[in-house]
Amino acid sequence: MLRIHSGLTGRFCDGVSRRQFLEVGSLSAIGLSLSSLLRSQARAADAGGKAVSRTSPKSVILVWQHGGPSQLETFDMKPLAPAEVRGPYRPIASSLPGLDVCELCPEQAKVMDRCSVIRSFTHGNGDHWAAAHWMLTGRTGANGSDRVPRQPSMGAIASHLLGPRTKGALSTVNMNDGGFGFHGGAWLGVSHNPFRFGEFNYGNEAGRLPTGDHKSFALVDGLSREGLLDRVSLQKQLDRLQDKFSQNAVFDQLDAVDQQALDIVLSGRIRDAFDVSKESESTRQRFGDGWGEQALVARRLIEAGVRFVTLNTGYWDDHGNIKGGLDHKMPRHDRAVGVLIQDLAERGMLDDTLVMSAGEFGRTPVINKDAGRDHWPQAQSILLAGGGYRHGQVIGSTNAKAEYPTSRPVGVEDFCAIIYGALGLHADDTVIDHTGRPMHLLPSGTIPFELL
Repeated sequence: MLRIHSGLTGRFCDGVSRRQFLEVGSLSAIGLSLSSLLRSQARAADAGGKAVSRTSPKSVILVWQHGGPSQLETFDMKPLAPAEVRGPYRPIASSLPGLDVCELCPEQAKVMDRCSVIRSFTHGNGDHWAAAHWMLTGRTGANGSDRVPRQPSMGAIASHLLGPRTKGALSTVNMNDGGFGFHGGAWLGVSHNPFRFGEFNYGNEAGRLPTGDHKSFALVDGLSREGLLDRVSLQKQLDRLQDKFSQNAVFDQLDAVDQQALDIVLSGRIRDAFDVSKESESTRQRFGDGWGEQALVARRLIEAGVRFVTLNTGYWDDHGNIKGGLDHKMPRHDRAVGVLIQDLAERGMLDDTLVMSAGEFGRTPVINKDAGRDHWPQAQSILLAGGGYRHGQVIGSTNAKAEYPTSRPVGVEDFCAIIYGALGLHADDTVIDHTGRPMHLLPSGTIPFELL
């Protein structure tokens, strides 16, 4: 249930408890309240440093390919290389002259003129957890030994500094959270963890976060919208929470936060966004099932005012039988990403919405003895579209085996700077860290000039 916890006890004259009065659906498997989730917005003014207006229309859809996608089986194919390098697939032409892509990517091929491919993305960390933490937060910290997130994710920072794009929306949503990735708030607090939705087959590396779907936003206990509003009017007669909790910062601005929680439930905007049955049959068929349907939900969430959506696809850690793995999942991923970009462009949403597809690293340039590819952080191909950037280009290059950049290397902090830049944030914007000191969003990093 979407719980707007008040800490109150007792009952109204009709027998509905005060707690039930403020329970409007179920969001949390751990008791985290929607009010807590939304408290980020009440405190955004105290974030410190520079921040853009929270009326900004900018948003991000990050397609996170946890496990590490292969550059040689996507956008940096080497058809003239030996078989053990070039792999099992042939290239096909795309809508961007001179850029061939893998034959498993026909939908993405259609939109390459609207995209940029960074072939020269590179770093030096082959540990899943360490690399994922670095890429999703902009800072090193966690590793495969402890798997503990030590820095807030970019989505959490966006929640902290910006909040949702419109009133009555969530700040961040994370689909299929799990595998290798850190998407939570860390020391910013659980109020900046994303709303989780989808399948969670590989655990939850961001900590225990709230979960739910559009049914979580339904009214319960027989309350109608009108009935709830009538009861909400009684809140003015309740004991003032500020009197009891005036010394507890957790309860700062509770009335405003509770009202915003009610706005989410009563507007129905977010609940409706999860309900793809409201789309035309032709649109649903175009996106398809699984990741495609979730990509459609991502677009609907952005329309509903969500700031940052992460769609986890994968698992891409194909140490063995890479052909068998990619034959199964690449067409589904391709459809989700390609159709999403087409759809956003057709709706006039692409310029304000950055779509970025990446994992924590690439794959080894030579097929191994198990017909797979191992970890290779030295080179990865990254796809991006929209976000107000200039597209229709390939940035950087690699050598004949796609193992090292030969021009224009792009690093982790640059990757993060691209995402922040699409939101109107900058690497030198600051937040107050867990020690009470101002901290830049990134220790370094610049947006590649080709995108500007």
